[in-house]
Amino acid sequence: MSFDLKNESDVKEYLDKLGIEYRFGCYSEKKADVCHLLGDYLEGIKKDFDKAGKVYRSNCDDYGYAKSCLKYGNYSFLGKGRASDKGDPVKAYQYYEKGCQLNDPDACLHSGLLLVSKSIPKEMKRDVGKAFQYLTKSCEMNNANACFYLSGMHISGVVKDEFKAKEQELHQQKSAHQKDKPASSASLPTLPEGAYVVERDMQKAFEFAYKACELRNMYACANLSQMYAKGDGIPRDEKKAEKYKQLALEMQDEIKKEQQKLNFQQGLNPT
Repeated sequence: MSFDLKNESDVKEYLDKLGIEYRFGCYSEKKADVCHLLGDYLEGIKKDFDKAGKVYRSNCDDYGYAKSCLKYGNYSFLGKGRASDKGDPVKAYQYYEKGCQLNDPDACLHSGLLLVSKSIPKEMKRDVGKAFQYLTKSCEMNNANACFYLSGMHISGVVKDEFKAKEQELHQQKSAHQKDKPASSASLPTLPEGAYVVERDMQKAFEFAYKACELRNMYACANLSQMYAKGDGIPRDEKKAEKYKQLALEMQDEIKKEQQKLNFQQGLNPT
């Protein structure tokens, strides 16, 4: 049977049949991919977030479907669909981690970002080392944001908690020294070996930024331009610096145009 998708009654009939097909595929045939589609249908078409959340959770718990683990993690984090009365980062992390173990790159990204968050709940332990592993896994699966975040970690380095007071002290010494002798900092003490969870490494920072830029991360392209301009992690190259600057600007323009298109489609805001 064909449907005229310009006809309101045909559209309604089509969507109703789609829901019946998804329910049959999920509940009778027990197909995990169809269960996820059912969750998306309940979320996007029916706007029934309670039922959508239950489908995502069941599909993750019962069938180990990675994308449903990610979705229920998002629901838990936001307190959406009665996944929790309010946002629950602890429950969210449990589902993100499961999704990551099932090889979903976005779930690995969210697992890593929660573990490095400075506003992490007291029930969770901040673990930069483990976060680095999850972000690395996500980047290896071509998640641009994870690659970009890893680049940033290598640009600054991440100091272990027990050395942070010492790092601040050395930073103050360096600032005072540069006022007196701005041309020299060679005599200043440094943190001992093993003080970093993630070592400062501009070559690795460049490699991660390059991959993130290739995956269309605008901010990584901008950083890449600066690295080429300064010779950080890569030999100085003004032509490539300009190339990646222009690429970042092109991406910025694309985002602006897309946002303008969305605003136009939403119609005029009431005044």
